[in-house]
Amino acid sequence: MPPRIPVTVAQIETVVARFYARVRVDPVLGPVFAAHVKDWPPHEAKIVRFWRNALLLERCYNGNPMQVHAAAGNVKSDHFAVWLSLFDGVLHEELPPMLAASWSALAHRIGRGLSYGLPSSCGAEMVPNLG
Repeated sequence: MPPRIPVTVAQIETVVARFYARVRVDPVLGPVFAAHVKDWPPHEAKIVRFWRNALLLERCYNGNPMQVHAAAGNVKSDHFAVWLSLFDGVLHEELPPMLAASWSALAHRIGRGLSYGLPSSCGAEMVPNLG
């Protein structure tokens, strides 16, 4: 079966590494991730497997992102807009425009799905408009 989006494993690894470098210093997302991720290389490797599964249709990821985000307790629906903004920036810097746009569209769909049912930072349940 051909990949959903024809990126390489190296491109996925680069995007994930550069994205999380930005997350760690982001004033909104940095503290959210710092509360849960103590060892970054295994976390990044897991997310690379997630994207290999989603983009290349490889069966190398085992997990339930919806459950993990809901159980974290400090992940809010409006965090996904920040997440996607950082992610889009990395995609557009690292990939040709068509690949960046395709991967971004998939990330936005995934982000919408993951944000459903999570509370907003101001405490009210909401489903954000993520584009």
